[in-house]
Amino acid sequence: MGLAAPGEALTLEPLAGGVSSDIFRADLPRGSVCIKRALPKLKVEADWRAPTERNRYEVEWMRVAGAIAPDAVPAILGEDVESSLFAMAWLDPADHPVWKLQLRDGIVDGATAREVGRRLALIHASTADRSELAERFATDHIFFPIRLEPYLQATARAHADCAPTLERLVEITASNKRALVHGDVSPKNILVGPRGPVFVDAECAWYGDPAFDLAFCLNHLLLKCVWRPRWWAVYLQSFTTLYETYLAGVKWEPPAQLEARVAHLLPGLLLARVDGKSPAEYITDDRDRDKVRRVARPLLLDPVERLGAVRDAWRAGIARW
Repeated sequence: MGLAAPGEALTLEPLAGGVSSDIFRADLPRGSVCIKRALPKLKVEADWRAPTERNRYEVEWMRVAGAIAPDAVPAILGEDVESSLFAMAWLDPADHPVWKLQLRDGIVDGATAREVGRRLALIHASTADRSELAERFATDHIFFPIRLEPYLQATARAHADCAPTLERLVEITASNKRALVHGDVSPKNILVGPRGPVFVDAECAWYGDPAFDLAFCLNHLLLKCVWRPRWWAVYLQSFTTLYETYLAGVKWEPPAQLEARVAHLLPGLLLARVDGKSPAEYITDDRDRDKVRRVARPLLLDPVERLGAVRDAWRAGIARW
């Protein structure tokens, strides 16, 4: 990639986090950079595989999103397509803490949730109904094995009575080709920088249903209530702030129409994080898993149309815990 001269000294430090790639900090004479290489088999107990070419689409997502919201992504510094790796700017954790770690520690700033919603809606709105992007990110062959199958279809196999609903969610999500989707908008993939939230880990990039991005992110704010129950009220405030801000930026379709798809998808994703191929690593107690199931299953079998109703059902579940 031309980032180091022949014979130039450098050090590589493996970084923790994520199951789908090897990530390193490379310290060069010019400074530090971050190197990422996609893996063909993800580092989970289940047999979960995905094409390594997703690395190329991650780079392309960052380039497109960076042209729309420059502060929302790290700069791409180089790419090696044959090796399925790329280099991006190193963002020091000292001034770019991971949002997930802040939420874990009770640092729950509504301004962060608001700006995540605003930037996500901006990226979706700026890429909506653009045929050239739909052709450029025709990645169903990646999105299905890394998102729809391990989350929704795997969960359907564990809950036979919910299987028809979950399979229908797969069909609806796969058929809505509306905007450029990140595919993994999770607090672990959002850095809280001095210029606002920065999105990383876009290897699930796909031209499809933007409802997936919003549902995927909101899902984590609900799950944090199980992980750190003392802060459930502020997690739910951030949940509300994020979705209200996002919906205010929806211009490509009626906001209520998109909101309904998110409200239908959310309980499937909740259930997936306890019974799918990628369970949340911080929900390990059977009693906590049952808390999620007791709210998610009724919402799947008797869906609601509004995110406020999902939030209220979750709040009622917390009251019973």
